[in-house]
Amino acid sequence: MAISTRFSVAVHILTLVYLNRDKQITSDFIASSVGTNPVVIRRLMSRLKKAQLLHSRPGIGGTALAKEPNEITLYAIYDAVLGKEAIFDVHQHPNPNCVVGANIQDALEGSFLSAQQKMEEELRRVTLADTIQKITDRAGQTK
Repeated sequence: MAISTRFSVAVHILTLVYLNRDKQITSDFIASSVGTNPVVIRRLMSRLKKAQLLHSRPGIGGTALAKEPNEITLYAIYDAVLGKEAIFDVHQHPNPNCVVGANIQDALEGSFLSAQQKMEEELRRVTLADTIQKITDRAGQTK
C-alpha cells in the first residue's frame, strides 16, 4: 500500500524535459527514463499541461516547460497530478462493534490532516529548480 508514484513521476518528467530542452524528446524517451509505459507518461503530461506547467504539441519534440523551473514549486506539481486526493486514508469497513474499529477514523483523522498540511507546506518551499540542481550535482559527482 504505497502512496501514489504519480507525483514523483511528474517531477521526473518535468526535470527530464528541462534537462533535454535543446533536444526533441518523446513520451517513449521519457517512459524509458522513468521505467514505465508511454501511456502513463502521456496521461501525466496531460495533467501537467492542464495545470499550465508544461507545453506540448503533437509530434516529436513539441514539449517544453511552461514556466522557468524556479517558478514551479513541488506543490504545484503535486496539485496538478494528485489534486485534493488525501495521501492518508483510514481503511474502509472497520468493525463498528469493536472499540478500535468504531473509533479509528476519529482517532487518526486530525493527525493525518496535520501531516498532509505540513508536507504540502514543505512542497511549497521547494522548487523544480532545487530538484534539478540536486540531480545535476549528483550526476557531476558520479562522472
